[in-house]
Amino acid sequence: MQKSILITGCSSGIGLDAAHGMRSRGWRVFASCRQQRDCDRLRAQGFDSPQIDYTDANSITAGVQQVLEATGGRLDALFNNGAHGLPGAIEDVPTDGLRQIFETNVFGWHELTRQVIPVMRAQGHGRIVQNSSVLGLVAFPWRGAYVATKYAIEGLSDTLRLELRDTNIKVILIEPGPITSKIRENAIPMFERFVDWKNSALRQKYEDTLLKRLYESSGPDRFELPASAVTAKLAHAVEARHPRTRYYVTTPTYIAGYLRRILPTRTIDRILSDI
Repeated sequence: MQKSILITGCSSGIGLDAAHGMRSRGWRVFASCRQQRDCDRLRAQGFDSPQIDYTDANSITAGVQQVLEATGGRLDALFNNGAHGLPGAIEDVPTDGLRQIFETNVFGWHELTRQVIPVMRAQGHGRIVQNSSVLGLVAFPWRGAYVATKYAIEGLSDTLRLELRDTNIKVILIEPGPITSKIRENAIPMFERFVDWKNSALRQKYEDTLLKRLYESSGPDRFELPASAVTAKLAHAVEARHPRTRYYVTTPTYIAGYLRRILPTRTIDRILSDI
């Protein structure tokens, strides 16, 4: 029987590459997107593409139902991937902005995962793969809202793994560092909507650092890898008999994980404060 996987956030970047990569490995891929036009584009490429908007519980339920109707009530793997950023200093990010990024990056993932677990319990197996980040391991300046969501996903996933220990449902985290994607461009509307940087006490720092990073593309990061690097780890996570609990992707993630284990917090703060 052909195995099935539901992947979110497939309009571009990691999700799109994962959809193509897993299909090439023989999986039936349900490549979901937030916007209908992106779902239509993927359907034209031969994918099943349910529309799932993490901020809309009804769309999550409808998307899961569409998958189950197509597979006869089975789902072998879920890859929670869709997310966005909200750059800005913590003191300048309004609570409404923080609430909105949590709706997408955490609460929507939680809702979708909760709906999939009963299916996996009934069939006796499953893989839940969460696309976290190096920012789920360490904090970088100006990225506090996104960091907070990834720390939350780390905690929820670690707890869920413990709670499912007596089942054959595996919970796995992937921790990418810099990956070629549109996350920077996609964060700009959120920044412009929520962050009043011109009236911030940190206005000069915005002008010297964050604005240049957001609006001036400087080319690939020195350690940047293509999205296929994440797809390779996803494939191992869902196909290996004994998957790892965490998969690091890119050199910065390995460095961050190592530093977190061996250095005091204040030393790490000094290293990361100027990034």
